Amino acid sequence: MYKQILVAVDGSRSGRRALDEAVKIAKATGGTVQALCVVRHPARLADVSAGFAEEQVRSSAENDAATAALEEARMVFAQAQVAGTTRAADASGEEIAVVIARIAAEDGADLVVMGTRGLSGVKRLLLGSVAESFLRMADRPVMLVRDEEVSAA
Repeated sequence: MYKQILVAVDGSRSGRRALDEAVKIAKATGGTVQALCVVRHPARLADVSAGFAEEQVRSSAENDAATAALEEARMVFAQAQVAGTTRAADASGEEIAVVIARIAAEDGADLVVMGTRGLSGVKRLLLGSVAESFLRMADRPVMLVRDEEVSAA
């Protein structure tokens, strides 16, 4: 069964739903969960321009979001009384899906759980999908947890 569960978190609602599902599975199987947040840091050039300050602010915001997502995962693990660890990874020069696949292989994950926003059509084409990219290269079971939009009735 699933003893080593890797869950990708990013601070989004779909990432939180994926975390919740990973914890449910770990509780049912006696497994452990590793929450992974992949951050993309922009490459820095030797010729520093005015744009450097903007990149630094964006990088700092991404780091803050990663820290918050991983802290949330630690709290969820404690509340659910599930064994869990957290890890941040840098995706500089790599696609996020590739980083997740590499870490899943390194850590021997039995299952990878990811959130997805469920975009379709032009939005998916323009924005891409980390979950879809990962699914195409995955060499182990993957659970995609869709972010359900609240519909106004």
